[in-house]
Amino acid sequence: MEGVMMRNKDVYAVAVRRPDHEIVVEKREFRGILPHFAARDLIFVRGVISLVESLMLGMSALTFSASFFEEEGEEEKRQDERSEKAEMGLILCLSVVLALAVFVALPFFASQLFRKVLASETAVILLEGLIRIGIFIGYILLISRMEDIKRVFMYHGAEHKCINCVEHGLDLTVENVKKSSREHKRCGTSFLFFVILVTIVATMFIRVDSGLLKLTLRIAIVPVVAGVSFELIRLAGRTDNALVGLLGKPGLWLQRLTTKEPDEEMIAVGIASVEAVFDWKEFVAKVREKEKDDI
Repeated sequence: MEGVMMRNKDVYAVAVRRPDHEIVVEKREFRGILPHFAARDLIFVRGVISLVESLMLGMSALTFSASFFEEEGEEEKRQDERSEKAEMGLILCLSVVLALAVFVALPFFASQLFRKVLASETAVILLEGLIRIGIFIGYILLISRMEDIKRVFMYHGAEHKCINCVEHGLDLTVENVKKSSREHKRCGTSFLFFVILVTIVATMFIRVDSGLLKLTLRIAIVPVVAGVSFELIRLAGRTDNALVGLLGKPGLWLQRLTTKEPDEEMIAVGIASVEAVFDWKEFVAKVREKEKDDI
């Protein structure tokens, strides 16, 4: 809410524009879940761990930003801080259950209604995928009509534009950020679209007769889908391969819905969050040096 979160390795920062227009920056260390787990950096495993960590950080950032807009006394705030972890755990669990219900179970049962009129199992699975895409896009369009979400999407745009500004070797100023793109290959929106594509492919291999078993297996492969999708989004962010770029195009198009052009105050918040965790001047110098070498 009215803020931007940036993470760099084991440190993350949340910059929030308070109601009095002051920018407050909270910087914290986050070593992640299972920091000593030997397999946490293995391909596919790291994707599942990264997804869980992103959800945890997102909830923490949301709770922090919301605290500036709640009319509470000091005692109430202290009580909220003590119960924050328990509430975050409960909300995360409910979010996962609702996501599975809306984006896994609902498309599955809806596609089964057309089983008698479709010629093959493959056609039913493709229809299930199209329904899932339709629900996803419809959900984004629906929430984007809410005023608070519109502002969230504007801050989302500020986040992307700040990152693109630095990655293209430009000084991190309001004017340079304004000129930068609000689309980014490593965005969570693109990740979710990869999840949908990978899910369609993965469900092609689920060929059992029991409807209950089909649904159970769809839920069971979610970690696998998340792991594969994470590797695809990493690849898309690091390569200019034409095929990977083509697969990533729909995600970039969807970002036009989940990001909006920010105003200068929002851009300033994005810059504050970047500067709290990242030495952009050193990075920009390296980018410019590399460009000179390439010439």
